[in-house]
Amino acid sequence: MIDLDKILREKITAYEPKFEAKSFGKLVSVGDGVISIAGLSEAMMAEIITLPRQTKGLVLNLGRNLVGAIVLGDSRHLKEGDEAITTGQVLSVPAGEALLGRVIDPLGLPLDGRAQPKTTVKMPLERIAPGVISREKVKQPVQTGISAIDAMIPIGRGQRELIIGDRSTGKSAIALTTIINQKKQNLICIYVVIGQKAAFTAQLITTLNRFGAMDHTIIVAANAAEPPALQFLAPYAGVAIAEYFAQKGRDVLVVYDDLTKHAWAYRELSLLLRRPSGREAYPGDVFYLHSRLLERACKLNPAAGGGSITALPIIETQAGDISAYIPTNVVSITDGQIYLETDLFNAGVRPAINAGLSVSRVGGDAQIKAMRQVAGKLRMELAQYRELAAFAQFSADLDQVTKARLDRGRRITEILKQGWDQPMNVADQVLIIWAVTNGYLDQTPVEKVPRWQVEYLKYVAVNQPAVKKTIAKEKVLTEPTIKVLVKVTTKFNESHKL
Repeated sequence: MIDLDKILREKITAYEPKFEAKSFGKLVSVGDGVISIAGLSEAMMAEIITLPRQTKGLVLNLGRNLVGAIVLGDSRHLKEGDEAITTGQVLSVPAGEALLGRVIDPLGLPLDGRAQPKTTVKMPLERIAPGVISREKVKQPVQTGISAIDAMIPIGRGQRELIIGDRSTGKSAIALTTIINQKKQNLICIYVVIGQKAAFTAQLITTLNRFGAMDHTIIVAANAAEPPALQFLAPYAGVAIAEYFAQKGRDVLVVYDDLTKHAWAYRELSLLLRRPSGREAYPGDVFYLHSRLLERACKLNPAAGGGSITALPIIETQAGDISAYIPTNVVSITDGQIYLETDLFNAGVRPAINAGLSVSRVGGDAQIKAMRQVAGKLRMELAQYRELAAFAQFSADLDQVTKARLDRGRRITEILKQGWDQPMNVADQVLIIWAVTNGYLDQTPVEKVPRWQVEYLKYVAVNQPAVKKTIAKEKVLTEPTIKVLVKVTTKFNESHKL
């Protein structure tokens, strides 16, 4: 027979009570996903609290008598008098290899209809950015596949490069092309969708799957239909997942699309929490909102993990006004900006990059030497063209030198046009830029430049396949390589009269 008395005595003897301090409070008000609580005297900033029906809340306000929090989920069942309990935990998100190819919300819950990702690690959403001692110089390029960016506005692994412009000027397209181009480049991509339509997210997933880019991508989505609390948390969830990989020595690219809507969500929450408002009704800490996010992007030294986080925040302007409140804030935080101009977009120049207002503060450090060799001349030729074109429209009588510079500038503009679904490898970019800046397209009609480009790359690949391999391997244009290029390009122009 089973000796129940003995078993019970053993259980009682082995029992060790666990004591933990919990703070209890009562809901005073509920509305629009924001709650006020009385009695949570021990609550911490950014602490998770437990609400009825296993609902969670996040503390964002610590008042003298009341605590303000946002509800992480549906708040319709909550009412005045409900109990709130502190947990002593900060908000965290699951991270790990299992997230690759998945679509999740800012809390780590799947949105793609598949099972919960099997992860063993959780990363805190809020974290202090790595200090100067933990960082390294940014020197390894992120090849976007977009000639205009890789040549004139290079992005390095660990950099923060802003993409800014009006609505429908191709901001998301640049980020999408960059992600597609990272296939087999050993760069993990995280696309954070903030306040966009659900149709945008669906189209994004379809496009990435079509190009086989979803295998190295994680999508963190808080669509426009989601509560502002989730939109507020989305970018922090994205960078928290990125930090997991960076500490493992991996390189990560994070796209925030877009931080304008993130600021709107934070403004909405702040007004509901009755925080004092400032310029354009934003709270006083709106600068800190984005600085604490973007400062977490960096290149870590080997002692700190050796990985990197590259940030591509997107900001939407109104009528091209980059001097507005949120755009100027983010411009001052980042290491440069890619400015997309509506007039250029409407004129058929795509990507519609304004080279004069766009800048990269990392510069040539984020380029291979071969690109630096050809990009300097390209930037100078394009700047001269833009300056001359502004004056040429007022005069019909131009000298031959001016006409030649204008003609070459038009051809440079033409070779920098590129479809979002046509990323170009760096060796091809170097070949085309070298050819146009050295005058090999001067006799080609402007309308035939795109065809010349396609035919030229095919010709070089067939007749001198070693050239591209040499550039890709040595990452420099040596004298022997240049001699071969001169020979093969001259021969191509002679045989292909376009």
